[in-house]
Amino acid sequence: MRKLQFENGEFYHIYNRGNNKRPIFMKSFDLQRFLQSMIEFNVDGPIGSIYAVSFNKESLRGSASKSRRPVDIVCYCLNPNHFHLLVRQLENDGIKNFMHKLGTGYTMYFNNKHELNGGLFQGRYKAIHIDTNDYLLYLSAYINLNPEAHQLRGSASKLCQSSWNEYIGDKSSKGKLCNTRIVLSQFETVEGYKKFAEKALGVIIEKKEMEESLKLLLRG
Repeated sequence: MRKLQFENGEFYHIYNRGNNKRPIFMKSFDLQRFLQSMIEFNVDGPIGSIYAVSFNKESLRGSASKSRRPVDIVCYCLNPNHFHLLVRQLENDGIKNFMHKLGTGYTMYFNNKHELNGGLFQGRYKAIHIDTNDYLLYLSAYINLNPEAHQLRGSASKLCQSSWNEYIGDKSSKGKLCNTRIVLSQFETVEGYKKFAEKALGVIIEKKEMEESLKLLLRG
C-alpha cells in the first residue's frame, strides 16, 4: 500500500490487527489500558511522568495533561484481535506521532502484562483518507457498531468496546474520549443519528461490502 501523506484538518480511517491474527486484548483491563493510552498519548510532545503515574495502578483515569492534541478522535472500536479509529489530524505529523506512541506504548504494556515478547501488531497500521462527508458518516456508523457488524457472541463480545455509548448518551459511558460533535452536529437529534447508524448497519450486514473490503485491506 502506498504511504499516505496525512494533511491537517483531514479525516482518516486507521486500523490494524494482531500479528498472525493473535489477540491484542485478552482481559477487560487491556481494553481500558488501550483507551487510557489513547487519552494519555494524544498530546503534543512527550508525556514523561504522566505516563508512569497514570499506569502504575490497576485503575484508569482521565488525562491530567492539558497539552494540545495532535488528533481529534471521532470514534473507535476495539475488538479481540483488531481495532478501528476514525481520526482528524490537527497538527503536523499528528497521526504519525500519535500512532507511534500508542502502538509502542501498548505493545510494551501488553508484553509485560502477559509475559510475552515480539511484535504485537501486524506491521504498521493501515490508513485510508476519508474524502467525502457521506463516507465519514457511514464509516462512523460502521466503527461505532462494529461488534454488531461482526456479530460477535459469547466471550469474544466481552472483549469489545466502541464509542457507541458516547454517541447515544448512554449513562454507562464514562468520560468523553471522542469529539462526537463532528458527526452528531449533522443530525437534528441523537435519536436521528442512532436511526441512521442502525440502518447503515443493516446494509453492512446484508451486503457485507465494506466489511469484506476491510478484510482484504487487512490482509494486504
